[in-house]
Amino acid sequence: MAAASFDPVETQLAAYNARDIETFMSCYTDACVVEDGEGNRLLAGHQQMRARYETLFADSPKLHADVMHRTRIGRYVIDEEVISGRVPDLRRAIAIYRIDAGTGLIEHVRFLREE
Repeated sequence: MAAASFDPVETQLAAYNARDIETFMSCYTDACVVEDGEGNRLLAGHQQMRARYETLFADSPKLHADVMHRTRIGRYVIDEEVISGRVPDLRRAIAIYRIDAGTGLIEHVRFLREE
């Protein structure tokens, strides 16, 4: 039986729910970019991501995201998520992940959120 391949989107979701910053960060390229739905850059690179998510994980001890629907097409993974326990509050989001063909890690994320 072949070993299961690494899935950075599934791994980062499990790490997000466990508030495990090291595993979470290991799923992203060093130069990963995170944008909002309009294409405005929110975060770029591990340093900015780590600072933001360390704070989120520390401030949200009951943080949990459930994927309601996942679509995969080529290097893209699109998740519809329901989020609970997040400070500041966010209950629903769409995350569009682009996987780097060379590393197999997440290189770009665009978040669509309820206003």
